Amino acid sequence: MISVSYSEKDTYELGRSMGEKACPGKVFTLIGDLGTGKTVFTKGLAAGLGIKEPVSSPTFTIVQVYEEGRLPFYHFDVYRIGCVEEMDEIGYEDYVYGDGVTLIEWADLIEEILPEHYTEIKIEKDPEKGFDYRRIDICEY
Repeated sequence: MISVSYSEKDTYELGRSMGEKACPGKVFTLIGDLGTGKTVFTKGLAAGLGIKEPVSSPTFTIVQVYEEGRLPFYHFDVYRIGCVEEMDEIGYEDYVYGDGVTLIEWADLIEEILPEHYTEIKIEKDPEKGFDYRRIDICEY
């Protein structure tokens, strides 16, 4: 499925809508260059799960856990992972195969350990179509 966003609000609302529909054990992977709106999408997803606390990218902590929503939300940012073995050290499988909703930013860096089923969200800019234009490809695996 392809979605088009013309503003941060559009990207946020897409995330919120997906969060509202998410069920326990759901895994989302999020791929996109810096500045494409990954954090905006993630904030929307968290809002859809009923998370009210501020959401930020866990670049240095690798994982941020939010438990106050209707489901636990596990937000990974694996940009700084040196090797996939580091994921074992932080209990990756406990989160991904748990009862919450997991979102993994930069998931293409740990492709070999992704679960069999997940939803990939790929966000791309196209400056020719406008500064705020985003093409968002959503693919189920």
